[in-house]
Amino acid sequence: MHRTEVDIWQARARLGQQLLRWGGLSLAIGLALIALSDHRFLGGLGTQTALWGLIDAVIAWLGIRSARHKSASPNAHLPAHQQQARQALRRTLWINTALDVVYVISGLVLASSIGRRDSYWRGSGLGIAIQGGFLLIFDALHALSLRPAMLPDGPLGNDNDQ
Repeated sequence: MHRTEVDIWQARARLGQQLLRWGGLSLAIGLALIALSDHRFLGGLGTQTALWGLIDAVIAWLGIRSARHKSASPNAHLPAHQQQARQALRRTLWINTALDVVYVISGLVLASSIGRRDSYWRGSGLGIAIQGGFLLIFDALHALSLRPAMLPDGPLGNDNDQ
């Protein structure tokens, strides 16, 4: 019987850890931009960077907790459960990728519309576009890396696999 190459719960925890690092870095940079600059553009950029960093960090922390909790379930490592969780995560990542495109476009529209008259909004728009761009790459690469799981032959498996 074949098992998945990578345990989905470990993969989800790693994904969460990577997002947590990005969130923490974004939060720190955003707060530094706000604290160290009196320029409106950098204030807008810093505000968006810090807010998105905080949200990313919270989402990541919740995802890590969830992966650890679900991994402890008695059936969590059965191939069928691994496949279901893998498919659900891939679907979520592709939905997020589509939303990330919306974030990038929204940020650019904000920067080029209201941002033309007010540098704070130009910085905010750029901050949204940067965060959305990172998440677009992050989500798409992780979705692509989650190949379908190798499952046993037939509904009950075949112990004579090659």
